[in-house]
Amino acid sequence: MPGENLSRDEARERGRLLSVDRYDVALDVRSAVRHDGAAAALSRPPAQTFRSLTTIRFRCAEPGTSTFADLLAPSVTSVTLNGRALDPAAVFDGTRIALDGLAAENTLVVDAQCAYSRTGEGLHRFVDPEDGEVYLYTQYEPADARRVFANFEQPDLKAPFSFEVTAPEGWRVLSNGAQEGEVEGGRHRFATTRPISTYITAVVAGPYHYVSDSYRRTFEDGSELEIPLGALCRKGLAKYFDADDIFTVTKQGLDFFHDHFDYPYPFGKYDQAFVPEYNLGAMENPGCVTFREEFVFRGKVTEASYEGRANVILHEMAHMWFGDLVTMQWWDDLWLKESFADFMGAFSLVESTRFRDGWITFANRRKSWAYRADQLPSTHPVTADIRDLEDAKLNFDGITYAKGASVLKQLVAYAGQDAFLEGARRYFKRHAYGNTRLTDLLSVLEETSGRDMAAWSRAWLETAGVNSLTPQLTYDAQDRVTELSILQEAAPSHPELRPHRVAVGLYRRQDADNALVRYAGAEVDVAGPRTVVTELAGVERPELVLVNDEDLTYCKIRFDEGSLATLRARLGEIADPLARALCWAALWGLTRDGLMPARDYLDLVLRFAGRETDIGVLQSLHGQARTALEHYSAPDRREAAARELAEGALRELRLAEPGSGHQLAWARHFAPVASTAADLQLLRGLLEGTAKIDGLEVDQELRWTFLEPLVSHGVLDESAIAAELARDDTASGKRYQVRCLAARPSAEVKAQGWAEVVESDALSNALVEATIAGFAQLGHRELLAPYAPRYFEMIERVWQERSIEIGMAVVRGLFPSWQVEQRTLDAADAWLTEHAGAAPALRRLVSEQRDDLARALRAQACDEAAAPRP
Repeated sequence: MPGENLSRDEARERGRLLSVDRYDVALDVRSAVRHDGAAAALSRPPAQTFRSLTTIRFRCAEPGTSTFADLLAPSVTSVTLNGRALDPAAVFDGTRIALDGLAAENTLVVDAQCAYSRTGEGLHRFVDPEDGEVYLYTQYEPADARRVFANFEQPDLKAPFSFEVTAPEGWRVLSNGAQEGEVEGGRHRFATTRPISTYITAVVAGPYHYVSDSYRRTFEDGSELEIPLGALCRKGLAKYFDADDIFTVTKQGLDFFHDHFDYPYPFGKYDQAFVPEYNLGAMENPGCVTFREEFVFRGKVTEASYEGRANVILHEMAHMWFGDLVTMQWWDDLWLKESFADFMGAFSLVESTRFRDGWITFANRRKSWAYRADQLPSTHPVTADIRDLEDAKLNFDGITYAKGASVLKQLVAYAGQDAFLEGARRYFKRHAYGNTRLTDLLSVLEETSGRDMAAWSRAWLETAGVNSLTPQLTYDAQDRVTELSILQEAAPSHPELRPHRVAVGLYRRQDADNALVRYAGAEVDVAGPRTVVTELAGVERPELVLVNDEDLTYCKIRFDEGSLATLRARLGEIADPLARALCWAALWGLTRDGLMPARDYLDLVLRFAGRETDIGVLQSLHGQARTALEHYSAPDRREAAARELAEGALRELRLAEPGSGHQLAWARHFAPVASTAADLQLLRGLLEGTAKIDGLEVDQELRWTFLEPLVSHGVLDESAIAAELARDDTASGKRYQVRCLAARPSAEVKAQGWAEVVESDALSNALVEATIAGFAQLGHRELLAPYAPRYFEMIERVWQERSIEIGMAVVRGLFPSWQVEQRTLDAADAWLTEHAGAAPALRRLVSEQRDDLARALRAQACDEAAAPRP
């Protein structure tokens, strides 16, 4: 729609002209539920719109000029500017409201009919299939508040907000501020917020299950702070809702941030809502944080899942200061909030909760995300060039989050933790309720650390790409190191060599149990293409050299030949779990880069994954092993490799401690790699109760995990899916049902799934994702082959017709990655050549998928050329 994609230049000009004094927003969402009862919502078409009445008071620096307000709505009833009625047909084009003849002080009143969302953008409406209840919540980042109320949708036009929501009787309604007064006629009024950006305002409404608590703190000056806490989820999830653990982590986080930030939490209450069909992990709305409800665990999960939830809780909490209190000027500096929240989430997790090994997870999972993103053709500096809102939407990526956080972790090592935290404290106090740019942060860090932040920023924040660090050693006749140097390399596309503060660890066996332990090490500043580590000259020959021991810097770790041989023989004997995780990650990097055959990586997993003690690392290995099998293995070896992987998974499943998280992880790994008749028979037996593995509880979540491969291989049909839905007739069960239906091995099923996603917009975002996941079964390569050319024929149309959220899901999810062939790569190249004028965001998505495909082809060639293992 014209005007929907706001540009940076337009925002900059509007920001120069305007300052906003306040918003008063009144929403009437009674239309979400019909008067004849909630159950009718399941059988009748839902109401499409709700009333939105907005009053904006703002000033203009150049009276007499013109500007526009943002609104994405089906219709506008009236527009009044400074008492003057404007004709909606003349001033509203579907995305913008033209405003001319502005005064120095202005009042704009917009009465509109806004649309309920089914894509998680704006005010999302969800009907629970279990009981017919209706739930609403908002999600706006980066610019979807304009789907709910008229506004100036850019982060630097902050203002206080006052919300009033009229909802069905008996509903619980939340917003950023605390509720004020009694509810009358379903009308809920909320306290006016401090100045915040439009994208972090929020409304949550429905018959939510709500649990309350409070946080209290006494400061050194004797003053006290009390923060009312709330946690909520759908009624259907209440029996699974472990609010006590959520509150424990919340209080630990509030203690940590108050201890280190010296700025009391500024937004009053702290509610955390776990909502259905959420299209991302969580959102940092001040006072009303929203999370995907999958963080309410319906079955047994591993400790890694609890750690992951705690990390997200703390990430969002860090945003209360980094992002909400102080906000970036424009999306160029998105990293100012996301990198800091990602780093502070991990930092606070390790320092304040029971998850003391959080840095292992950070090294293993978050940095893997960053390394992948930083090698795509779309990689960009941490501080990016964001031309418009479509650019912004795509930059919530591994660079902005995980690479930025990794760089900050190095900054702490470079500048010192005390200087870093003192810089944060000054930053909050200096810019509270304001907007900032990169230079604002660098200036306070320079003050507190005495370091040259401009040079550091140029190297780490303003250039793209990842460096490789490789050890090079020479020895004397007594087998002692004569010289250990570190070679630094960069990709030709991004040739920047950077300063790295690294720890170099030397490992060898010296305990009775033959464990590989560090016996020598040194910290060194790497600069340029070659750096000599003088401190390690003269030490005895190591069996393993780890050049980024302790994970201080952001780099690809490479190995000398001796170290690589040690890892092939004794990877599982590395005693330190972080060092072991770093080695696993480096070996995966070699596999992705086509430098280690997929068969060798899978062999390492088969021999050593069973000895991995860290459950998060183990689950990552399982996912990477499946990727190696499905995408990086030579096609003529794939069947045998799948059989070996399934045999190994079943062996470890039977060996794992009964009832343990490791046993559960191996069960979840075994199911998708099972392919032989015997393996599938075991899965069916576990599902139907005729087979048993001691200690393995096959709960409802695990039942769906076992059912999908049975359906995909044609062992069970739609009648089994229907029976499972009857057991689990819930919102979660419905998503699994849709996924399993699309996973059936039939041409007719694939055609139906394609049509439901590509030719119709009837499905919600959650059901679109479920359908795509079931459709794109990698074991169905022949069934899916006809859709490779159809993909390139439809993507531009879908991008133009659908919301960006759904467009991204379709373009990524339906890319023919199942056809790892040169002709697929040629088709992608042809599309990019022939569609040079397509939307830049769409071209970026296609080029990323194309790059993954080219990487898979290189990896398969490496695997094909490798000699068979003895």
